[in-house]
Amino acid sequence: MNSPVSPPVIEVQDLCKRFGAVAAVDGIDFQVARGSITALLGGNGAGKTTTIAMLLGLLLPSRGSIRVLGEDMLRHRYRVLGRLNFTSPYVDLPGRLSVAENLNVYGRLYGVPGRHQRIAELAEELDFTHLLERAYRTLSAGQKTRVAIAKALLNRPEVLFLDEPTASLDPDTADRMRRYLLDYRRRHDTTLFMASHNMAEVERMCDQVILMRAGRIVDQGSPRELIDRYGQADLEAVFLTVARNGAEAARA
Repeated sequence: MNSPVSPPVIEVQDLCKRFGAVAAVDGIDFQVARGSITALLGGNGAGKTTTIAMLLGLLLPSRGSIRVLGEDMLRHRYRVLGRLNFTSPYVDLPGRLSVAENLNVYGRLYGVPGRHQRIAELAEELDFTHLLERAYRTLSAGQKTRVAIAKALLNRPEVLFLDEPTASLDPDTADRMRRYLLDYRRRHDTTLFMASHNMAEVERMCDQVILMRAGRIVDQGSPRELIDRYGQADLEAVFLTVARNGAEAARA
């Protein structure tokens, strides 16, 4: 007897966002399976940030539908916002507060039970216990990235959106963060949806890659499928080929 197929955690249909005459996102469709890691790739202006903002309910689409964890994000996003989170190294926390104070504020906002224990747990796992009493503004870029990841995991999200998750980290720390996120996904069946310009990272971590160009999805598949489809050595070569030539020309 076959096991029932789980419904997609994220389902996007005919999604469009216009800013005046400009279509930042122009009629895209995709699905994301539970417990998977999906990367949204594209050059600057491809529509990645706008897409993620709509998935999080921060921007209203001009057309189309978004369902996350079974809920219509245009009508009932507040039913699922507590089960999601987002992290970006480009979004700073209040600099005068200590790391512990910042995390405590967010723990209260998220309604995290036993938040002090949860903060201590994440600080140990992400190796910043010694930074808890430091003012956030005194941290290095890499330290801020680790704290930002902890902030995003406080509420144990079922879907975690990541923007450049290992930006500003040295190679050793970046490798440890990737291992941590992969292990966290395995332990908690968390779905990860990430934007990244680190092609080696995407190739290593992701089950699915969605390639965007000029607001449209031009191709998608696993890293291996895309590498084979374009006859390239790695995902970075695929990305460069599509960005410069377009998917149809690159496959020809």
